[in-house]
Amino acid sequence: MKIIILGAGQVGATLAENLVSEANDLTIVDLDADKLALLQDRLDLRTVVGSASHPSVLRAAGAEDADMLVAVTQSDETNMLACKLAESLFNIPTKIARIRATDYLKHPQIFSAENLCVDYTISPEQEITNYLRRLIDYPDALQVLDFAAGKVRLVAVRAYHGGPLVGHELRDIRKHLPKLDARVAAIFRGNRAIIPEGNTVIESGDEVFFIAATENIRSVMKEMRRLDKKVSRVMIAGGGNIGRRLAAALENDYQVKLIDHNKNNGARLAAELHNTLILVGDATDESLLEDENIDDMDVFCALTNDDEDNIMASLQAKRMGARKVIALINRASYVDLVQGGQIDIAVSPAQATIGPLLSHVRRGDMAVVHSLRRGAAEALEAVVHGDTKTSKLVNRRIEEVKWPEGVTVGAIIRGEEVIIAHHDTQIAAEDHIILFVPNKRMIPKVEKLFQVGFGFI
Repeated sequence: MKIIILGAGQVGATLAENLVSEANDLTIVDLDADKLALLQDRLDLRTVVGSASHPSVLRAAGAEDADMLVAVTQSDETNMLACKLAESLFNIPTKIARIRATDYLKHPQIFSAENLCVDYTISPEQEITNYLRRLIDYPDALQVLDFAAGKVRLVAVRAYHGGPLVGHELRDIRKHLPKLDARVAAIFRGNRAIIPEGNTVIESGDEVFFIAATENIRSVMKEMRRLDKKVSRVMIAGGGNIGRRLAAALENDYQVKLIDHNKNNGARLAAELHNTLILVGDATDESLLEDENIDDMDVFCALTNDDEDNIMASLQAKRMGARKVIALINRASYVDLVQGGQIDIAVSPAQATIGPLLSHVRRGDMAVVHSLRRGAAEALEAVVHGDTKTSKLVNRRIEEVKWPEGVTVGAIIRGEEVIIAHHDTQIAAEDHIILFVPNKRMIPKVEKLFQVGFGFI
């Protein structure tokens, strides 16, 4: 595909990195020539310096024969105008805009073909808020990913020494949970993917991804590891877009405290949030944390715009007794350095939000895409189309399909029914299949499986 990306910030750069390896023709536009030069040094793409909403700049970027425009600049207004121009001047088929302001998102009619011509909107802040909410709801998980509009979840947990499944074969899950259907979709041992078989033995330290119907997740997690006590108290550092949204999402279900260094912003937050205690101060201030009983906090989330502040505040909170700490870290190189030590989970905003963009770019009908392990792996929800003659999947059992190496099928959604996949499960037209792809290089082969052919036999 010929794709134009507007904005070379974290989201734009991460998207470019993901797409350039898949033989797409990419052009990225930004006002910052230095940012573009750094990207061009690393990636095989074209760059154009200029304003993303100027027709001459879009033309220079190749808008006249582009297949897709992805507007992810920091300005909602620039993104929306660029999509309008892409439709009215260049007739680009697919237009995606990053929208940060909830005020715009409350009025979806403004994005219609009659108005701003935005085919799909993405809200990174809302994606991250949802992601953090799931981590707080399941405090023992490293990742919690939604599929099929929340009917199915893929959860990653760390196996620990003495845990219920460590030293046992995967087939033992069925013995321990005879009434609950769940499947281990992938295991990572260090940086190595282990293909899960019935006789695979889980070792201490393994990162285990399992899939189950949402209502069964807690029961399966009890089998995977002894659960900590339920979360009731949450402290948030940073009252920006993400901190404010997360507090609003949590305050009716948890006791929430939010620390922000800006007095005026604190007053605005106090007016907007009704069940959250707003504190004005520095989240790295030891005396403030002590006064606010940090040692009683179940989860501490550092969500400021500064990576170093988030790291320091998280380390301080953990040292002083917070049970679980989560840090938002923009710089990708920091994420692997800090996660799993004193900081329990480091969240990369770009990686957490890249999935919705990828679902629109993938060939075949991809309902959901989640990027995992810094883009090295993916979990997909793909829709099966066609019939026995035109599809490589319809009316075939899972064991009959030549899946790319390492790819595992976790579950099938058929209407409202959740079917945990086994070797003899038969695939039907319009099924939603949830797949785990441990090596991103296999994505094109997966896409081909889901494409409808002309009279395939």
